[in-house]
Amino acid sequence: MAAIALPVITWGGFYVRKAHAAVEVTQNSQTTNSFANAQLLYTLKGHDGTVKSLAFTPDSRILVSGGAENEGVIRLWNLTNGKKLGDINKAHKAAVESLVISPDGQTLASCSDDNTINLWSLKNLKFSRSFVGHTSNVLSLAVSPDSKILISGALDGIRLWDLLQQRPLGTLVSFDNLIYTLAISPDGQTLASGDNKGVIKLWNLSTGKLISEFVAHSNSVSAVVFTPDGETLVSASRDRTVKLWNINTGELVRTLTGHNNWVNAIAINPDGQTLASAGKDGIKLWNLTTGELINTLSGHTDWVSAIAFSPNGKILASGGFDKQIKIWGTPQKRH
Repeated sequence: MAAIALPVITWGGFYVRKAHAAVEVTQNSQTTNSFANAQLLYTLKGHDGTVKSLAFTPDSRILVSGGAENEGVIRLWNLTNGKKLGDINKAHKAAVESLVISPDGQTLASCSDDNTINLWSLKNLKFSRSFVGHTSNVLSLAVSPDSKILISGALDGIRLWDLLQQRPLGTLVSFDNLIYTLAISPDGQTLASGDNKGVIKLWNLSTGKLISEFVAHSNSVSAVVFTPDGETLVSASRDRTVKLWNINTGELVRTLTGHNNWVNAIAINPDGQTLASAGKDGIKLWNLTTGELINTLSGHTDWVSAIAFSPNGKILASGGFDKQIKIWGTPQKRH
């Protein structure tokens, strides 16, 4: 019998009491946060290597981060006070490439260069199961809006998994191009994939059929993300550009240039107005409607490798090769 190494979990209590929140989050529908005046709120330290992946819980209170190289660790942070909540120390045997949290807030899924996908209960941070099937590095995860289906993109193709029954559903494509990134449209109907050759493919998730494919970039596609209205797909690439595509016509709407090297990651604010892109030269914030560059956030001392907006749109988190996580936002005025 081979010994199975179970993840080592240290946990400091999960429930954040609202009464003791250090930062009061007030919902004001009048203020649209363009991040034009965003500042560094605080820095989270605790990773021993590159921060590869970031995900927020649906209530925007907790940030989950995944470590690279041989760290294979997942860390959880309380965003009301910037303190570390807990660790999953041996979440994977290699880099945690992507993290997603199901919209219902029940499940955290992680994938890794160790070819596996692991599921964790967010209620108690217990390991629930592994999805094994990929034969190569799993680089990207996406979860359907109804929290029922998990999709994984790897160097050997795309697979679908049933999150509720925690079982494999099938393979969308295998051994096509190397899949680097995935995104699911807000209505849950369309999957976008980006690969090593700069090709983007759109798939119908109910039939599994390919809708369309086009050469989007002259180098690898590093990230794809849908706008909240589902009308536009935004793609980032190692060719230093970010591009906006009309989903219905397939036409290129706009190309954003300004990065001096690979664009590693992109994120869209839930308000649909602000796009963040990240690379060697920091984080750039763009007006999605006009394509105008509205701000550049410099704070990392090395490449920025991961970015994510909180679901309430108030915070931008970034992780870098400098092993740090930076939390950006507009400081709340005290009334």
